[in-house]
Amino acid sequence: MKSSNIGGQAVMEGIMMRHGDSYSIAVRKPDHEIEVRVKPYQSLIQNKKILSLPIIRGAISFFDSLIIGTKCLMYSASFFEDEEEDDKEKAKKTEEEQKRQEKWLMYGTVGFSIVLSVAIFMMLPYFLTNLLRHLISSHVILSLVESVVRVAIFLLYLFIVSHMKDIQRTFEYHGAEHKCINCIEHGHALTIENVRDSSREHKRCGTSFLFYVMIVSAILLMFVRVNSPVLRIVVRLLLLPVIAGISYEIIRMAGRSDNKFVNALSKPGLMIQHMTTREPDEEEIQVAIEAVEAVFNWKTYLAENFDYDIEDGEGKKSFSEAYE
Repeated sequence: MKSSNIGGQAVMEGIMMRHGDSYSIAVRKPDHEIEVRVKPYQSLIQNKKILSLPIIRGAISFFDSLIIGTKCLMYSASFFEDEEEDDKEKAKKTEEEQKRQEKWLMYGTVGFSIVLSVAIFMMLPYFLTNLLRHLISSHVILSLVESVVRVAIFLLYLFIVSHMKDIQRTFEYHGAEHKCINCIEHGHALTIENVRDSSREHKRCGTSFLFYVMIVSAILLMFVRVNSPVLRIVVRLLLLPVIAGISYEIIRMAGRSDNKFVNALSKPGLMIQHMTTREPDEEEIQVAIEAVEAVFNWKTYLAENFDYDIEDGEGKKSFSEAYE
């Protein structure tokens, strides 16, 4: 495996793919045509020195992903709104007003998502564990219990979401995203057949990232001892960027290495991905391929990193050999 540094996200009836300084959104519209849009990628922080600093770059990347992901979700959802209602609204508003409203809606959505995630996955486990404080005096044991509760809530959340009918299609696109990236990174032409045969598990997945967030937070909180209940909450909030940054570094390392220890470390996250990905159909794979090709020259990548001939469109290794 050779990391391509391409990443993505499933959206409504489509996929976002990001590579370098641009990202694409490919959406299967109600008329079954595929709409592809390419936009420049701009980080919240433009300073390259800051973006190269370990841990800090991870925290920034986390917030960047939230903003871009929300933008892409809103864009994909726009194809499925009631057309008549949409036309009436557009007639009442100027283009500038629409952009302003969309901007504030996006920031509101990101803010609400962050608050809700912190409340469910950070604060709720703390408050539930705090009920046992009069029974358990050991700080280490309390921290372990809080971590177990946090992981349990996370897994329960994924289990419930994965069984919602409305989300099944999105998880199929999530699977198509992973399969495309795996296909390229294992040295194979980006064809429907090769993508279909690829794995839907990937070490750089956001699901794995969230799992590492749980583990890293468990370890860090074991070493933080605060007597004040208010300060315990404050500390958990202040540690969030650090936790996100460390988790990012783990994911980054996992995506670049086939070391046995790293692979073992990645196993739990890969197993959880069975809840957040589904096998895609041919139409979903086509959308994923178009999203990749809009921002990434996979033929050049294969020629530079694998035994692949651009003119013949073939490599010497068969697909099955790459997984043996």
